[in-house]
Amino acid sequence: MHLKEKTISVEKIYDGKIINVTREKILLENNSEAYREVVHHSGGVCILPINSNNEILFVKQYRYPFKDVLLEIPAGKREEGEDPKNCGIRELKEEVGAEAESITYLGKLYPTVAYDTEVIYMYMAQKLSFGEQKLDEDEFLDIVKIPLEKAYKMVLNDEIPDAKTQIAILKAREILINNV
Repeated sequence: MHLKEKTISVEKIYDGKIINVTREKILLENNSEAYREVVHHSGGVCILPINSNNEILFVKQYRYPFKDVLLEIPAGKREEGEDPKNCGIRELKEEVGAEAESITYLGKLYPTVAYDTEVIYMYMAQKLSFGEQKLDEDEFLDIVKIPLEKAYKMVLNDEIPDAKTQIAILKAREILINNV
């Protein structure tokens, strides 16, 4: 039981469209009890589209919790049981109107490990062809092209605060520069 916690009981606090929240009573390794609040999320996917000019296609959109317009790579929520790669392909088409001949898996990340179950799968899309965007009814965004090296420097200079975008840029650059 070292470094493990055992669930004793679970109380549902909130049941929403995007998240559910529980309050869970747990048993610690020293046999004392504690509580954990957990945000349950079905997860997401982000996909870093890079064109033949070595430019990343970003989306700029308003993010309500931060009351700000953020620069991110295309991303979206996975439906329960949806294949992550298929979700990335869908989001690429919806948000930037692109399809890719080549899709590379970049790994997964846990964005908030202390209280959230969300897992984000990351992909890189290359050899792009373009058609029409298919934005959701409540989705408003602009597409911005930024050269890979400039985007990399923006991450290092704290100009891109979104975690999934930062990590995908760093991983994609490593793959593209060093053929990892």
